[in-house]
Amino acid sequence: MLCLKEVLVASVIAFDVNETLLDLHALDEPFEVLLGSASLRPQWFTLMLQLAFTGGLTGRYVSFTAAQRAALGMLAEREGVPLAAGDIDGLVGRMSSLPPHPEVPSALAALARTGLRLVALTNSVQHVAEAQLASAGLVSFFEAVISADGTGHLKPAPQPYHAVAERCGVPIGEVRLVAAHWWDVAGAMAAGCQAAFVARQGMVLSPLGDPPGITGPDLAAVAEQIISIDG
Repeated sequence: MLCLKEVLVASVIAFDVNETLLDLHALDEPFEVLLGSASLRPQWFTLMLQLAFTGGLTGRYVSFTAAQRAALGMLAEREGVPLAAGDIDGLVGRMSSLPPHPEVPSALAALARTGLRLVALTNSVQHVAEAQLASAGLVSFFEAVISADGTGHLKPAPQPYHAVAERCGVPIGEVRLVAAHWWDVAGAMAAGCQAAFVARQGMVLSPLGDPPGITGPDLAAVAEQIISIDG
């Protein structure tokens, strides 16, 4: 007998913020000025993630802001470029005023016209997350801005995803996480969420584990599929 796979429907769509909604390429110029190469910007972000994740794995919690500052110091030391504390403050501060990717406002507007509930779920600390979305003109699309920092655990630990379900009063299976990071998608699915992957340039899924139910090259393509399935 033919057995059709059940199609699960989400009622809450939770969006990662950095790189998924906001474009970190805006930091290329200050990296060029301060450290001599824009190519160091993605290396900084990767090093920052390593610091944050290592803190979580070793039981010594590190906030995203602290990890960003430490990663800049380490990168400057590695490159032999002196950075003053003010330089670090200025560059990390620019995380609060990143622009959205071009298709993001219209994609969020299309989703907002449905009955779906939209929330932001980010590893950024609360005041930075709120400043980021306000600066990008996106905050009005979300009923809540949830910082993983408030749980004492950063994504991809399960606690931030469960915080979305608890905040919205829905089962974890009714939450769909949208992210441009394979590790965020993997963490969400392991926690019991559904997921959608935004395959921006240079972003690929891990070959380990199950793929998410939705994949698209940008948020517009992902939003179209979400509306078809969940809306």
